[in-house]
Amino acid sequence: MYDTIVIGAGQAGLATGYYLKQTKQSFILLDKCSEVGESWKERYDSLVLFTPRIYSSLPGMVLEGEEQGFPVKDEIASYLKKYVNKFKIPIQFNTTVVSVTKVNDYFLIETNKQEYQSKNVVIATGSFQTPSIPSFSQGLSDNILQLHSSQYKNPEQLIKGNVLVIGGGNSGAQIAVEVSEERDTYLACSGKLKFLPMTVGSKSIFWWFDKLGILKANEKSLFGKLLQQRGDPIFGHELKKAIHNNKVITRERVTGANESQVIFKDTSTLEANNIIWATGFKMDFPWLKIDGVFNREGKVIHERGVSNIQGLSFIGLPWQYRRGSALLQGVGYDAEFIVSQI
Repeated sequence: MYDTIVIGAGQAGLATGYYLKQTKQSFILLDKCSEVGESWKERYDSLVLFTPRIYSSLPGMVLEGEEQGFPVKDEIASYLKKYVNKFKIPIQFNTTVVSVTKVNDYFLIETNKQEYQSKNVVIATGSFQTPSIPSFSQGLSDNILQLHSSQYKNPEQLIKGNVLVIGGGNSGAQIAVEVSEERDTYLACSGKLKFLPMTVGSKSIFWWFDKLGILKANEKSLFGKLLQQRGDPIFGHELKKAIHNNKVITRERVTGANESQVIFKDTSTLEANNIIWATGFKMDFPWLKIDGVFNREGKVIHERGVSNIQGLSFIGLPWQYRRGSALLQGVGYDAEFIVSQI
């Protein structure tokens, strides 16, 4: 019987482990990957974080390098490995959680290897697990290559012909710019694109966000609610330049598809050879078999990550409490709070 079991050993789980190490609790992290940082290594090759190193560290250990510079994905994977080694965080790898149930006053965690019992469970799998792709994508021809952004690595994966990137977030923006260097590229967005520079003067824009209090705005504050309504901007002007130079052609939101064509909101169509779905992820916890955790919309019922089920907490959710709750920059604040409540 453990005091606490953390499901997931990404940045959210590791930050939780850091604070649990400072207690007398027995705990372990369970993760389906084979090593720390594996999910970062699997992201697309050209991925660069839009948060600078000074805002990309977990509690207790600074990410080395130029503070205002922007780290690449393998740098983060290496950092996470060093983090685990430094703080000796116990992790059981290659462990897939099959079900979590509550039995009286403890949790029963069934995995592909063995069963675990724990007084507390922290779910640190985050919201970036299950790709969100509209069902009409299944009606497209098998001759069209379809990839979710989490499957995309580099342009060499693509077949001959044009590319349609669907989704106007930062991943979609970076991928569209990259493939536009050698392919006819289209970008379908649901709304008007909003751009912010990566740096202002000699400082990252996140340094300015910090000084203006934006990073500290919580989800219930007036400012926080406004930020959530506006959605995330695209950081950097590379896509803006590519659009201006007609290297990336913008289209309206995708509303449907038939065998060979994608249909847009304005009823125009496009015969795409490659489609990259940069449409984000959906929260999906099919193994969490406890009633009362989710509301009617399928969202977790919680207060700063503490659920209404005694002993069950979440960490790494978007806007769990602050703007950076799902990012390296802010997950440590949530982890400290969660552990203080256990």
